[in-house]
Amino acid sequence: MEVQGRIKMVGETQTFGSNGFRKREIVVTTEEQYPQHIMVEFVQDKTDLLNSYKAGQQVKISINLRGREWVNPQGETKYFNSIQGWRIEAAQAEAASGDMPPVPPTEAFEPVKDLNEGDNDDLPF
Repeated sequence: MEVQGRIKMVGETQTFGSNGFRKREIVVTTEEQYPQHIMVEFVQDKTDLLNSYKAGQQVKISINLRGREWVNPQGETKYFNSIQGWRIEAAQAEAASGDMPPVPPTEAFEPVKDLNEGDNDDLPF
């Protein structure tokens, strides 16, 4: 899955616990009729992927949805979801290397003078 939009905020890397678990958050605002502020977390060695990105940049982030179950001290089961990023790239790079080559404007083509002139088509249909 992917999330595309403009970076609103890139957080600092946070370290948790004695084993050194690392997490870094980024917020991307989608550009649609009802823009959404989507928080994506990058963990462990993936936190370094955010080093060259700043607020205002257009990006495409490859994500995985994660879910987990937790039982609180009162015995109630709670469920949590997270969006975890594993790749990020500038959105302009995709536009430049898309599947379709750019189409020149119609003014770049010379108009046809006489379409039927020299028409020696001898096909039977």
